[in-house]
Amino acid sequence: MAAKNRKMKMMTLDQMKDQDLGKVGTPERDTYEFDLRMEILGDTIKSVRKERNLTQEELGKLIGVQKSQISKLERNTKNVTVETILKVFQALEANVRFRVEMNDVEFEVA
Repeated sequence: MAAKNRKMKMMTLDQMKDQDLGKVGTPERDTYEFDLRMEILGDTIKSVRKERNLTQEELGKLIGVQKSQISKLERNTKNVTVETILKVFQALEANVRFRVEMNDVEFEVA
């Protein structure tokens, strides 16, 4: 009966990340956030490629790389240059915007 009377403490996702990974700005949290963004980028490339009815091989030909490179890019964008990512999105006819934050200064490139 005592278990029924206990209340669960509700936490937001950010509170859980703070607790398990550390606050924003700590190395562990920054690594997690970076990895998450890279995974989303790969998923986005795959999704847009499919929307454009392109195979990995066809997209590779458009930017001058092998099908295997497109496959790797869609699975893991960590070891890819910005130039390659821009070529991919240009071939997919997608608009790209970058935002860079450094020392409280923000740059946005469209």
